[in-house]
Amino acid sequence: MTTFPNSPRLLKGGLVVIDPETGAIQRVIALQYNPDTLSRTLQPRSAAGEAGDRSDALRLKGPAVETVKLEAEIDAADLMERGDSDVAEVGIHPHLAVLEALVSPSSAQLNELNRLGRSGTLEIAPMMSPLTLLVWSRNRVTPVRITDLSITEEAFDPNLNPIRAKVSLGLRVLTVDDLGFDTKAGNIFMAYLRNKEQLAARHKAGGLGALGLSGLP
Repeated sequence: MTTFPNSPRLLKGGLVVIDPETGAIQRVIALQYNPDTLSRTLQPRSAAGEAGDRSDALRLKGPAVETVKLEAEIDAADLMERGDSDVAEVGIHPHLAVLEALVSPSSAQLNELNRLGRSGTLEIAPMMSPLTLLVWSRNRVTPVRITDLSITEEAFDPNLNPIRAKVSLGLRVLTVDDLGFDTKAGNIFMAYLRNKEQLAARHKAGGLGALGLSGLP
């Protein structure tokens, strides 16, 4: 299919998996289609407790808790048109498996954990996972933790390989409270926060007259 030469290039949203210490890119997962909607919830972390201490009414303990919800579609028909040679053999299994790998330790990590347990190691640290970044345009690149992954497989080939699916992703933005300031991930969050502040500064403020007020009480 041809496009007009001056038509804008459509950017894809997706996830980038990096080494949390070095920042080396391990994997880029571009969504096949950009979702129509992306839901975000920001919950302020107020210092005021249930007792309602007036001295803490306007104090914040840290960055807001931001959660993101999106739904993506994967369709083998379009993938085959674009030359994906694996689709005819295994359907969209690889596209689903790469997302599932983000929420589970690898077989090698589990085997190592088992080896340490059998060797009598008394204290075994939880398994480390790579760092996942949500990339939603240049203005929104932030570290996240996947809190929920739901897959609905809607169609199958004769060998029962899935060929169409909907994926629902729940994410929580990781802040410097989670990551610290002196880490690659913490630096990425601070850049995300600074970019929000720069965008907010571009907002054209109105006057009280727009609210039907001539002054405050």
